[in-house]
Amino acid sequence: MKHRIGFNKLSRTSSHRKAMTRNMVTSVFKYERIKTTKAKALEIRKKAEKMITRAKVDSVHNRRIVAKDITDKAVLAKLFTDIAPRFIERKGGYTRIMKLGRRMGDAAEVVFLELVEMKEKESTKKGKKKEAAAKTEEKTAKTEDKAVKATEKTAKTKAKTVKAESKDAKNEDKPVKTEKKEEVKEENKES
Repeated sequence: MKHRIGFNKLSRTSSHRKAMTRNMVTSVFKYERIKTTKAKALEIRKKAEKMITRAKVDSVHNRRIVAKDITDKAVLAKLFTDIAPRFIERKGGYTRIMKLGRRMGDAAEVVFLELVEMKEKESTKKGKKKEAAAKTEEKTAKTEDKAVKATEKTAKTKAKTVKAESKDAKNEDKPVKTEKKEEVKEENKES
């Protein structure tokens, strides 16, 4: 029987295990989703959920206790100002584990460990969709402008060719008139 076994040692020394869990918990709060093995995810989830529960009450004491494990100040601030307020109404179960299958090399179960409420990711996706729509609108507007400019250029070139043809026609008439004038002058000289 497994009495009084409080956690999974993960086949590591205590210092290695503590460093690994601290790094992975920091990554969970930083990226809000990490890919890891099932055994690690189950251990990390315990620590992450306790930190979120502490972060719901933003006090100096709670910040100092959580700061023992999260050394990145930006992630610590994100936890207290952004992540914890999302879970104010929720009493527990802040993370979820989604199974992905088995890893190719050692057949270990691979999972996603993610926060349940991921508002930032959804809003960035919506923002990206809006940006993409705006870019396509800009591209269509540019192509329409190019088409209008092209039609204007063709109209200008047509007008230039018409003017050139009319000038050519006038120029052809002038030499003929001058030739006639010269003939008339010669006739006048002879007479």
